[in-house]
Amino acid sequence: MLDTETKRRIDSCRDILVGKVPDPKSQVEQITIALIYKFMSDMDAESVELGGKRKFFAGDYRKYDWSQLMASNMGGHDVLHLYSEAITKMSQNTGLPELFRDIFKNAFLPYRDPETLRSFLKEINVFTYDHSEKLGDAFEYLLSVLGSQGDAGQFRTPRHIIDFMVDVMDPQKNESILDPACGTAGFLISSYKHIRAANTKKRLGDKLTADDKKRLVKNIHGYDISPDMVRLSLVNLYLHGFTEPHIEEYDTLTSEEKWNELSDVILANPPFMSPKGGIKPHKRFAVQAKRSEVLFMDYIAEHLTPTGRAAVIVPEGIIFQSGTAYKALRKMLVEQSLVAVVSLPAGVFQPYSGVKTSILIMNKRLAKKRDDILFVKIENDGFGLGAQRREVSGEQLTEAAELLKKFFGGAQASATADGEAAIPPHLALAVPKKQIAENGEYNLSGERYKVAEMLSSDYPLVELGEVCNLIGGGTPSKKDASFWENGSVKWISSKHINDQFQVIGSELITEKAVQSSATKVVPKGSTILITRVSVGKFAFADEDYAVNQDLTGLVVKAESQLNPKYLFCISKHLAEIIERSAEGIGVRGVTRKFLSSLQIPLPPLAVQQEIVAEIEGYQEEITNYELEITKCRKKISKTINRVWGEDEEG
Repeated sequence: MLDTETKRRIDSCRDILVGKVPDPKSQVEQITIALIYKFMSDMDAESVELGGKRKFFAGDYRKYDWSQLMASNMGGHDVLHLYSEAITKMSQNTGLPELFRDIFKNAFLPYRDPETLRSFLKEINVFTYDHSEKLGDAFEYLLSVLGSQGDAGQFRTPRHIIDFMVDVMDPQKNESILDPACGTAGFLISSYKHIRAANTKKRLGDKLTADDKKRLVKNIHGYDISPDMVRLSLVNLYLHGFTEPHIEEYDTLTSEEKWNELSDVILANPPFMSPKGGIKPHKRFAVQAKRSEVLFMDYIAEHLTPTGRAAVIVPEGIIFQSGTAYKALRKMLVEQSLVAVVSLPAGVFQPYSGVKTSILIMNKRLAKKRDDILFVKIENDGFGLGAQRREVSGEQLTEAAELLKKFFGGAQASATADGEAAIPPHLALAVPKKQIAENGEYNLSGERYKVAEMLSSDYPLVELGEVCNLIGGGTPSKKDASFWENGSVKWISSKHINDQFQVIGSELITEKAVQSSATKVVPKGSTILITRVSVGKFAFADEDYAVNQDLTGLVVKAESQLNPKYLFCISKHLAEIIERSAEGIGVRGVTRKFLSSLQIPLPPLAVQQEIVAEIEGYQEEITNYELEITKCRKKISKTINRVWGEDEEG
């Protein structure tokens, strides 16, 4: 675990550089180069102390040894010249392993201020290398400042999410492990740590034989398209004990040379974004697509061994988008390898992005045995969803991991009377594959299937579309003056509905706008739901309103035996379902088809009236209390004014 002193030193290095090197990525590169530089010099010094020879700073490179930079007779400009020359020439040093030469490839000093460099090197000089695991953790902290690589649609995966995915996958010492978009190798290092911890008796990893360790390092592989990420991955793995890490610069989506290589475990958070015009992949993918997220999922699914498994972070488009490639991908996953979908909170990648993501979990062996898929919804990952991501209580990842492992292993530790593994309804839902495939969409949003499970009532359930006409709307063109000038019809959008379930204000449009545009009039006495964008609110139409495209009016059918006010009273539950089920990238919402299929309890009309009367009675009490509170506040204000010698209106 990262100690506070090492963290402070890294922060200090960044503080020294920030005035000359404002870009976090460049700061990381400069600190990386300096740390490796000193590391090599320290290893040379240790070798000499033990009676050996210098390896890294020998021959013509002896003058660049770290001790020369720290010598008391060196002036600021002398240090600047020597260090700058050293890092540019180090890639040509044949005394360095290829790994180190790659690290120094294209290295240079981006500033020419001797005082900044001396302060920076002085801070680097304090770092020691007596514990490689400790140094590795320090380097991971350094990498955390990279945050977002937004141009490529990549976001650094939080450590606790990485560890959760690795825990669920449970990689073994004899298995091959791959991350085909490895970034800084976080998944690979977490897998390595997991295996060492699982093979510990007294000392970390002491149950691993020499052959086990050799095989383990050989089995861990990563690819990345960015040479900078490859460099950082190599350093990260080296500092965690990998003398020969297997990280390669490789374009997973357009290169074919590694297509026939399969892996037992794949863990990844691939890039979400595609370049303009899309990806141009080779022809060996099962799903024909140009979107990077589709192609990466296809690649991962096709590169698992027959008993392989994978955990992959995906954007919401994979979950529900209706494009041909998305549906084909979901169909392939459901039929061949998918066993679970874990929905993550929208703020997991804060402060870099509020993008909503899920984890798709594949297990080829298990997928053949089970006819259902487990949907898990994480609402609390242990951190607040604001930009600061402060730690909070009530995290659900631990419970979710245990549930998933039981689901995968068929454990009966907590079983119901009929022998099926118990699934806590607050966290998860198992849905038959047959149900997922019913309409050909293969939608992987758990909320779609959870709605029906959540609805239970002592009264018969009816679909909303059976008892109501659902009216959608639109916005008359602002360019057509005849739609807006001298209007008499009240028109509303989501901004006209408040949190107290009321319509507040409106705009006026003409009868011509109603007749000639997409807007429609929802009659007085109907319930109006916000079903797009600002979903989750609703109101009772106290008069006729034309509505825009974000609203849907529920107009009770005359023959339905449904009291309009009863419908309004129970619409809070409908609004909550809409909020949970809303889908979309940018514009979230639900379709009228989905809304029409929702079920509501329909008691006899007399019971409906009793419920309405009871709720209205409570509302009247609330109103009376609010009036009393207002009166009390006025009295308080009056008393305070009197103390200050002001008149009642002062």
